[in-house]
Amino acid sequence: MIEIALFQPDIAGNAGTIARMAACFGLPVTIIEPAGFAWTDSALRRAGMDYLAAAALRRSPSWDAFQADSGGKRLVLLTTQADQNYLDFEFRHGDILLLGRESAGVPEEVHEAVTHRITIRMKPGMRSLNVAMACAMVTGEALRQLA
Repeated sequence: MIEIALFQPDIAGNAGTIARMAACFGLPVTIIEPAGFAWTDSALRRAGMDYLAAAALRRSPSWDAFQADSGGKRLVLLTTQADQNYLDFEFRHGDILLLGRESAGVPEEVHEAVTHRITIRMKPGMRSLNVAMACAMVTGEALRQLA
């Protein structure tokens, strides 16, 4: 099994969509605070629908607290600044797939702290995919490899 962690997400709808997907696959999701929306935001509920009740959601008060609670698991950052394509990456049980803020990604201290960085190859000139879509693509590949 893998886990998903969202670093200070900005958009409730994306977090809700990821939580819904994770609930469907039985994957835990950690929200690393501060988030850019209220936990009770209607967009979170709208995107997550009734799946939020089935989601294994945790909130971590900070990056430092998240690191302390991660139990030394391998952190795999999905970033546009990586060279390694996610399709060429060998996922392991226990990996934590880390995704950054929609507006800014993750700060340099997070880049330095992660074990691995992966990316989704795109057409030249394109900046990034929606974070929920990118999460689904990489989660699907990780689950395929670990099946």
